[in-house]
Amino acid sequence: MSDSEAAGLRDRLVDVGVELVASEGAQALTLREIARRAGVSHGAPRRYFPTHLELLSAIARRGFADLGERAAGAIGAIGDGTASPRAQVSALSRTYLEFALDNPGMYELMFRHDLLESGHLGLRETSLPLFGALVDLVGRARPDVDARHVAGALWANLHGLAQLWRWGSLQLAAGADDFVPLLRSALDAHLGPEAAL
Repeated sequence: MSDSEAAGLRDRLVDVGVELVASEGAQALTLREIARRAGVSHGAPRRYFPTHLELLSAIARRGFADLGERAAGAIGAIGDGTASPRAQVSALSRTYLEFALDNPGMYELMFRHDLLESGHLGLRETSLPLFGALVDLVGRARPDVDARHVAGALWANLHGLAQLWRWGSLQLAAGADDFVPLLRSALDAHLGPEAAL
């Protein structure tokens, strides 16, 4: 098998994993099922991903790349990049929540660092820049705080919003039919009230 054929098969295995996690969730991502859907022997994935964790990490990396592209697009779309840091945090946060709600299987996989080889296959290099962008924006919106800690707390809040919304808990408890007011409250809690224009 040539190098290009090997790279093609490797990419196909990841493509199949991305499709499988989208349709059936992270629990469906077995080597055997990915190989079956890719039309290769059940041992074939081991040639490119010696461990199941490495294949999961490669699939999650695609999710982080997708989320990163969406986040950059959302931030760039508001005010051609001239929007206030708070407005950019808001756009990034909304994009994050929309991604989580639209891609629950991938979202679950992406943040299961207990399952992933985050130091292998460039997963850290794909996931950490997104958090770094949030830290930078929080630091510009709130120069008086430790931006890493506030960004971490905001991220945890967003993650909780996404999970509780997906489970239907927030709609019931908060009587909400849209997550946007809850997102505004989370941003106010972490960044302070939005300045009046």
